[in-house]
Amino acid sequence: MRMRTSFLLLVLLMVPAWLITIAQQPLVLTADPAHPGAAISPQMFGIFFEDINFGADGGLYPELVENRSFEFSEPLTGWHQVLDVGKEGIRPSRGGMSVRDVEPLNASNPHYLHVQVDEPGYAMRNGGFHGMGVNEGAEYRFSAYVRSHGAQSLRMVVKDGKGQELASGRLEGFTSVWKHYETVVRVRSTEAHAQLYLIFDEPGQLDLDMVSLYPLDTWNHRPNGLRKDLVQLLYDMHPGFLRFPGGCIVEGRQLSNRYRWKTTVGDPAERRLIRNRWNDEFDHRPAPDYFQSFGLGFYEYFQLAEDIGARPLPILSCGLACQFNTSETAALDEMHEYVQDALDLIEFANGPVDSAWGKVRAQMGHPAPFYLEMIGVGNENWGERYFDRYKLFSAELKKQHPEIQLVVSAGPSPDGELFESAWKEWRKEKADLVDEHYYMSPEWFLANAGRYDHYDRSGPKVFAGEYAAQTRGAAQQENRNNWRAALAEAAFMTGLERNGDVVRMASYAPLLANSAAWQWAPDAIWFNTLTSYGTPDYYVQKLYGSNAGSRVISVAQQTDKGLYTSAVLNEKTHELIVKVVNNNAAAAPLEIHPQGLSGNAEAKLFTMQSADLTVENSFEHPQAIAPVESSVEVKNGVIATSVEPYSFTVWRIPLR
Repeated sequence: MRMRTSFLLLVLLMVPAWLITIAQQPLVLTADPAHPGAAISPQMFGIFFEDINFGADGGLYPELVENRSFEFSEPLTGWHQVLDVGKEGIRPSRGGMSVRDVEPLNASNPHYLHVQVDEPGYAMRNGGFHGMGVNEGAEYRFSAYVRSHGAQSLRMVVKDGKGQELASGRLEGFTSVWKHYETVVRVRSTEAHAQLYLIFDEPGQLDLDMVSLYPLDTWNHRPNGLRKDLVQLLYDMHPGFLRFPGGCIVEGRQLSNRYRWKTTVGDPAERRLIRNRWNDEFDHRPAPDYFQSFGLGFYEYFQLAEDIGARPLPILSCGLACQFNTSETAALDEMHEYVQDALDLIEFANGPVDSAWGKVRAQMGHPAPFYLEMIGVGNENWGERYFDRYKLFSAELKKQHPEIQLVVSAGPSPDGELFESAWKEWRKEKADLVDEHYYMSPEWFLANAGRYDHYDRSGPKVFAGEYAAQTRGAAQQENRNNWRAALAEAAFMTGLERNGDVVRMASYAPLLANSAAWQWAPDAIWFNTLTSYGTPDYYVQKLYGSNAGSRVISVAQQTDKGLYTSAVLNEKTHELIVKVVNNNAAAAPLEIHPQGLSGNAEAKLFTMQSADLTVENSFEHPQAIAPVESSVEVKNGVIATSVEPYSFTVWRIPLR
C-alpha cells in the first residue's frame, strides 16, 4: 500500500501544472461593455524622460563628439593629443592645444580650442561618450566653427579600434573670423568604439568650437534630430504623454544649477552647458564627465512629444533646490522669475508667432503651437516651503491661463507623514493632479494593486509619475530588470487602469540607460553605442499603452489569489480589452463572458510568460521575454481558455 501511494505521488509530481488545472473550476470574468464606467484619460499611460544614465548626451541626443564645445569643468575632457604612432597609425608631430576664452564664439559658449601646429601632421582624437558607434554605409555630418590664424585646412578621419580608416573628410577655406564649416562623410564599416581624429597638414594656428560628428539618419531626418532606434522604441509604446526634462535635474543641487528652459532653445551653439546633477550623486558610480549640452532642449522635447503622438508635460523649478541635497530655497520675493518662466513657457509652446516667445518657436521651425495643456510645478518636493511657492504659481497661472492644469508633488514616498501632509494640502488647494512616486519592492506592487480602489473620487486626480519595482532596494546598483519585477508592475497597473476615474496618468522611470555609463537601475530601455533593447518592464508598459481604453469596464470575478484583472472599452475600435496577470506557479482556467455578446468571433491575444522569474532581456537576447501575439476563438460569446503560470495576458475582443 505504501509503495502504491508513493508511486501515485511520483506520477502527480510529473504531471505538468497546466494538466492539473483541468480539474479546477474556471475563474469566470463577467464584463458588460454595454454599460461602461468612468472615462479614462487618453493620456493614461505615458513616458517620463530624465537625463540620467547618459540618456540624453551619448544617448537619445546622438552627437558623437564628447565635449564638443570645450565647456566641461576639465575643458579638454574627451580630447587627446596623438602620441602613439604604432597604435594610432598617425605620425606624431610637434604642436599643442589649449583652451582659451578671448573673443569667443558667443557669450553662452565662452571657451574654445586653440591649436598650434608647428609642423604638418599634428593630430588629436576624441572617443565619444564611452565609445563612438558608427554604422556601415551611414552618413555623418562633420562640422565645426573655425577661426584661422594662418592655417587654412584640417582633415578629419574616423578610425576603428585597430587604427583602420573608416571615413575621412576635409574642412578648408578658413578666415580670421568665426564661421561654420561642414562636410558629409560615409562610413565603410560598423564599429562600436570608433574614434574621431583631427589632423592638421599645414603649420599655423586655428581656433575650433562646436566640433561635431552627427548622424544624418535621425528620427524624421532632422539636422539636430534624435537617435532613431531609441525614438522608435518610444513611438512603439503609444505613449499618451511625455514628461520632461526630469526629475531631480529640474531642481539641481543648488538653484544656480537648476534647469532653465530658456537657455535650452535657439541655436544649439548658443545654449549654455551645465554640469549634470547625476555627475557625482553616487559614490559607487561616479560620472565626472557627465554634463548637459542641451542639444536636446525644450524645443526638441516638444517636437519629440509631437512626433510620438504624446502630450507634452514639462516640469519647472518651484524655487527649491533638491531637498535631498542642499534644499536651497528662493525667497518668496524672488519668485517672480520662476513664475514668469512658466508664463513664458506657455507662450513659447502655444503663443502666436508675433508674441515674443512664440516668435522664437516659429524661428526654430515650428510656427504651429505645441498644444501645451499641463505643467508640473516642482519635482518630488514637500513641506510648507513648497506649498507656499506653489500658491504663487497657482495664483498667477490660474488667472492668466485657466486652461493649463498644474501637477504638484506628493513627496518622495508613497506613504508616511510627508505624503499625508501633502495630500491634505492638495485637497484644500483643490489641486489638479498630484504626482505620486513608488520605488518599492515587487511584493509592494503586488500588495498595492488595489491602492486606488478606495481613493476619494471627488478629490484631486493622481499622476503615478515615477514607479519601478526594485528587486534589491531603491537606488541599489544590484537591481535587475527581470520578469519578477515586470510582472509585479503589470499587476499593479491593473489597479491603475481599473481606477481610471482617479488615476489620470502613469509612467515608469527611469526610461533610458547607457550600458557603459549608468547611475541608476532598473530602467525601461538599455542601449550601447550601436543598439538598444526593451526590458520586460518596457514590454509591460508597451502592452498597456498599445491596449488602452476610453472607458473602464467593471469586471465581476470570483476571488482568486494571485490573479489581477482589469477591463476597458475602446470606443474607437469597438473592442473589449481584458488584462489578466497570473502570479501563481500553476496555470488558471479562465472564462471571459462579455455580456450582450453572442455568436462566434476571433479575439487577438498578447501574452508575456516565463516560469523563470529571474529571466531578463539583453543585447544578445533582446526578446527573451516579450509579448507573443496569437488569436483565440470566441464561441457563443464566451472565451474559454487558461492563463499560463507567471504570465501577463491581454485579450482584444471585437464587439461587433
